[in-house]
Amino acid sequence: MIDRRLLREIDGLTIGLIIVLSLIGVLFIYSSSYYLSSQYYAKQILFLLISVAGLILALAIDYQYLLIFSLPIYIVINLILLVTLFLSRQIAGMRGWLVFPFFRLQPAEIAKVALILMLASFFSQYRRERLTLQSIFGSVGLTAAPFLLVLFQPDLGTAACYLPLLLASLFLAGLSRRAMALLLVLALIVGAFSWHFYLKDYQKKRLITVIAPYQDKRGAGYHLLQSKIAIGSGGFSGKGFKKGTQSQLRFLPARHTDFIFSVISEEFGFLGSFAVLLLFFWLIWRLLRSVELARDRAGKYIIFMVACLIAYETLINIAMVIGFFPVVGIPLPFLSYGGSSLLTHFLAVGLVLNVRMRRLANV
Repeated sequence: MIDRRLLREIDGLTIGLIIVLSLIGVLFIYSSSYYLSSQYYAKQILFLLISVAGLILALAIDYQYLLIFSLPIYIVINLILLVTLFLSRQIAGMRGWLVFPFFRLQPAEIAKVALILMLASFFSQYRRERLTLQSIFGSVGLTAAPFLLVLFQPDLGTAACYLPLLLASLFLAGLSRRAMALLLVLALIVGAFSWHFYLKDYQKKRLITVIAPYQDKRGAGYHLLQSKIAIGSGGFSGKGFKKGTQSQLRFLPARHTDFIFSVISEEFGFLGSFAVLLLFFWLIWRLLRSVELARDRAGKYIIFMVACLIAYETLINIAMVIGFFPVVGIPLPFLSYGGSSLLTHFLAVGLVLNVRMRRLANV
């Protein structure tokens, strides 16, 4: 449990930022799903309460103990991903959810936290100035297991979220420029291979749509075009709460999940969008500032990977809704509807706060 002396070290401002972002998410989930039968906003409030409980749990257990059990946690989550891949019910063309009587869980989201702990533990004892091939291949192998299991669901968007965790850990470990160039070439080769042998036709259309969305206005380009219309029509100050035509008239698909930022832009315009971006920038900046406060290498890895994960997902989601990136189904952290994603990000930030609040503890 949390020592009372540590309570004063809890970063209340960071907690406040993720709570505010989450409440903004609830507000716009309510707006975007106002005319739908399902009470998405009520479910999101419940998800938020569960996530806050998860945050408290993440604070209560010393991260050093979590690192000790990082390998068992990592193995268990990969076994769950394997079970999900073969035994779960197919939803929206994917086998990515475990369905329970009152809720659904997406293990691929929780796997992000498990991978953060595993990579932090893996590199915590690494003391060399430069990475060895053994350590590079070891970390790549640790990332490849959940990556491939999620990729075969198939969920390319979530699988891709594991890659910034790998790159962040390699960067801290001292990855050389030559090795970075080698990884880039390898990524291009894998990308070319995937285009010919893995990507399905609808996924290829999404990539082409980024360049020429008007070629398929009613198909692959529909999401992107409606999103651009919503964002552009918001203007400087927006149309007002629950007055966005693209969202309220249901032209904009996935408006309460992947395209929640489009709803914010339409209803509160540039001012609302800028305010949300400012909150994300402030959060990521505070997370990165916390790296130097960690008492050990593992803590630094945890904080840096969490910051990179949130920054990556925020950047890709916003680039996606404005047409600078293919629509790959990456939700906006804290704002998009979804319990698994919200819980994962609260747990991840909880790990950061855990490291920060115990920086003065005896090593």
